[in-house]
Amino acid sequence: MRQKTGFVLREVCGEKVIIGEGIETVNFGKLISVNDTAAWVWQKAKELGEFTAEELGEAMSREFNVEIADAIADIRELLQSWQELGLTEG
Repeated sequence: MRQKTGFVLREVCGEKVIIGEGIETVNFGKLISVNDTAAWVWQKAKELGEFTAEELGEAMSREFNVEIADAIADIRELLQSWQELGLTEG
């Protein structure tokens, strides 16, 4: 899986949001508000380029000292919602 081209994490009025920039996202027209953890996941996914829920869950487990199974389950749910919104592909 990977992030779709044209989507970026920004801070708007003190809130973290994922927005579309550029011609690839001309029909998107949304701001997706994310919490600090989801923003961390977005940045980690960007660093990895291609990623799986398991890779992100393992990284989250190390970063936040949470159980790996819980982290992977949370990541799967987050990635599913991003996929439904068209923020990721693959």
